[in-house]
Amino acid sequence: MKTIPRLALVGRPNVGKSTLFNRICGRRKAITDSRPGSTRDRNYAQASWQGAAFEIVDTGGLLLGTDDPLLGPAAVQADRAIAEADRVVLVVDARAGLLPDDAAIVRKLRQAGKDFLLAVNKTEGRSAGIEEFAALGADEALAISADHGQGVGDLLDAALRGLPRVEAPEEERPIRVAIVGRPNVGKSSLLNRLVGEERALVSDIAGTTRDAVDAVIARGERRFQLVDTAGIRRQRLLKDTVDHVSVVQARRAIDRADVAVLVLDAEEGVREMDATIGGLIQEAGTGVVLAINKWDLAQARSAKQKATEQDFRDGLKFLHWAPLVFISARTGRGVPALLDTVAKVRQATALRITTGELNRVVAKASEKYAPKAKKGSHAVRILYASQIGIEPPTIALSLNHPVDLHFSWQRYLENQLRASFDFAGSPIVLKVRTRKH
Repeated sequence: MKTIPRLALVGRPNVGKSTLFNRICGRRKAITDSRPGSTRDRNYAQASWQGAAFEIVDTGGLLLGTDDPLLGPAAVQADRAIAEADRVVLVVDARAGLLPDDAAIVRKLRQAGKDFLLAVNKTEGRSAGIEEFAALGADEALAISADHGQGVGDLLDAALRGLPRVEAPEEERPIRVAIVGRPNVGKSSLLNRLVGEERALVSDIAGTTRDAVDAVIARGERRFQLVDTAGIRRQRLLKDTVDHVSVVQARRAIDRADVAVLVLDAEEGVREMDATIGGLIQEAGTGVVLAINKWDLAQARSAKQKATEQDFRDGLKFLHWAPLVFISARTGRGVPALLDTVAKVRQATALRITTGELNRVVAKASEKYAPKAKKGSHAVRILYASQIGIEPPTIALSLNHPVDLHFSWQRYLENQLRASFDFAGSPIVLKVRTRKH
């Protein structure tokens, strides 16, 4: 099978690489901002042009010789993207003109043996001024406006010319997994461990990851699409627009995911923000696995697994049904078990129960503990139960009176359903209906 061609976007910070990446992807996947350093990781997406499939890679801005603790590692990520690419697109800024860093990047490309195309961005319909970039010696230079989409089609024509044409194969959709949690609990380290390479930038500076970084991996016959998201913070801690967008993207990742892996810190225990993030997952109706990370460090301090699990269960009581896995992203311990658990939770979110089996469980539960109304003294009977949806499993209960069921009875019935069927890791939604009898 032919490999899909890969294009890498490189250039100085703030020349419009992420805007161009978003324009090609057709969606706002990478964060765009007027300050340098908004994109720090390699950001991958599959796209197609004129029926040809390809992969596009966005990279952090290259500032050669910088001492910035974040922009420096971003350059390492860009170097890896260049090495992987079948063709490189160097993006420059027509408004800023030719700068020494542009020429320095070209020298890096020459040293790597990479030919490149030049995308002269921010021209907004004018080609005047791109002549000065001829000194870079690009194979071809094209005037574009990533903001307005002008010239992007011509750029893709040139970038894909001569590369193998590949039709995107139709495959079963991978399990979408959102890796979420507070900043600095080890989400990026977990992604890197799963992918087997440093795809996301890892740092002990809280909030290093800002983009949602996608990667697809395989384990046996299963495929997983992993999304490492920026750490979710309280609104008052969102110091700038980039952090605010990061939170929005993390929430969107939860909404898009089949399963969310809530990464928790074994050394720090449950924090209020852990519960807040767990609530976001529950509200979204997404399957969830609790990943207790840094377990190797906690064990070195004589932590006991049973006691630690109980502490996390007590702090996240509303997610009592979520499987819990002890892991170390640093050493890889427990990570294979984590993926196996994610796959089981995905099955649970799509589980369908026959109407006969469901009604037998509901009838038995009602006999043992009679249904209670939220208000009033009406005697409540469950006339009929049926599953009306999946992802998450949704159960409709037909009652003999137009009343709401007491929350304690709904919780009791949910527990009975979990004891009878394998819903581990999946929310269960109960909907109440009434009918005349």
